[in-house]
Amino acid sequence: MSQANVVHPPLEGAKLVIGTIAVSLAVFMNVLDTSIANVSIPSISGDLGVASDQGTWVITSFAVANAISVPLTGWLTQRFGQVRLFMSSIVLFVIASWLCGLAPTLPFLLAARVFQGAVAGPMIPLSQTLLLASYPRAKAPMALSMWSMTTLIAPVAGPILGGWISDNIAWPWIFYVNIPVGIAAAIATFAIFRDRDSAIRKAPIDTVGLALLVIWVGSLQIMLDKGKDLDWFNSTTIIVLTLIAVIALAFFIVWELTAEHPVVDLSLFKLRNFTGGTIALSIGYGLYFGNLVLLPLWLQTDIGYTATDAGLVMAPVGVFAILLSPVTGKFLPRTDPRKIATAAFLVFALCFWMRSRYTTGVDTYSLMMPTLIQGIGMAGFFIPLVSITLSGLPGHRIPAASGLSNFVRIMCGGIGTSIFSTAWEHRSIVHHTQLVEQANAYNPVFSNSISQMGAAGFDQSQAYGLFNSMATQQAAQLGVNDLFYLSAGIFVALIGLIWITKPERSGGGDSAAAASAAH
Repeated sequence: MSQANVVHPPLEGAKLVIGTIAVSLAVFMNVLDTSIANVSIPSISGDLGVASDQGTWVITSFAVANAISVPLTGWLTQRFGQVRLFMSSIVLFVIASWLCGLAPTLPFLLAARVFQGAVAGPMIPLSQTLLLASYPRAKAPMALSMWSMTTLIAPVAGPILGGWISDNIAWPWIFYVNIPVGIAAAIATFAIFRDRDSAIRKAPIDTVGLALLVIWVGSLQIMLDKGKDLDWFNSTTIIVLTLIAVIALAFFIVWELTAEHPVVDLSLFKLRNFTGGTIALSIGYGLYFGNLVLLPLWLQTDIGYTATDAGLVMAPVGVFAILLSPVTGKFLPRTDPRKIATAAFLVFALCFWMRSRYTTGVDTYSLMMPTLIQGIGMAGFFIPLVSITLSGLPGHRIPAASGLSNFVRIMCGGIGTSIFSTAWEHRSIVHHTQLVEQANAYNPVFSNSISQMGAAGFDQSQAYGLFNSMATQQAAQLGVNDLFYLSAGIFVALIGLIWITKPERSGGGDSAAAASAAH
């Protein structure tokens, strides 16, 4: 308790550099694991002797446990201290990764993934808190720029690295790669931050709130993951999961707003900056993540790309993101963060509009150019919005605010993925129906096409089959274009949310809070 009123001074020199690298490594390792297993599911399923749809639980189990533990960061920080909790998360994450690689059966692997997701939860919010407390007030945006680079690049690197490891080594190594990274991050974190812990307060455990959180988040995540496979609301299972999630969420909100020691501080949503920043960031991230899944999937299923090639098409997104993030951090203290965020959202809208004009004969240059430009938007996406979200908060509320904001963002990422995959299938069916309607003897273009196929040696059934496969490919193309176009429109609309906030002008938005973040 003696620490309660202590404000730790910012780090300097080598300590600041090592501390930043340690925290960034931990975040990169964590975020990488949200996507590295995606392309390795066939290898894992085959090796463990289970069906691919059972293998997808490797992703779901991590996501559910992670989503539940992220919003608990504020409460856990009070009980254990932010440095002790961050260190524990890293060490336990390394142990969980080792267990995942050793898994001899699917149930063992799923249990290890649940453990891994649960201990990973506090890592991202606390990385923000520790970085903000390590930098001087005026350089808090620079701290956020370091943080955002790892958060944005890791989801892109995950599928590329996962695919290469699965093809060239063996799937357990997608988990084993975390071990040296985690050990290095843990040692460096202990060396730099061990004397900079926050005060510990033994708040009572909100068992009712925790139970409700587990129920509604778990139900929602499973519903989102299994919805497409079970045909959504035509399935009794999905309907029951939805009802459980909605009812448990309603009880959770009422309970947490009236509890004396809530497990999640929902009162943060009373603050205009927190609410506007969190919603704009989360919906934007949901669109970004949904498209991050959609584009490689379309390239592989309809354009004939391999998993590795599809991943490489996404790789240029990191070029400008890495180069410009420090620039954004440098200029943010002297600029209204709402202007930078607005510019970023307009760049995202431009990229998705460019993609909405793709055809089935799209070339590599046309695929990679919007991805390259998107990096410019990513450099101005996280930093100003996180700055707005945490603007004006006292240091002791930053872990809870960061945890809750990241929780909403992660949930929107999962929702975006489910909506985009389902909407693409639905729009493809609609377009296929419209295209096939034109396939009749009264349409001279169709008749001429069938005649040309006949002249090329196809009989009538082969010609019709070829036409249908062409229509299917074209329908998938039109469906994906619809979603790119819609994404562009939503990004423009989200700019209004950015401007309902009023970030405090105190050396970089949240910099005032940064000075006392380690209290």
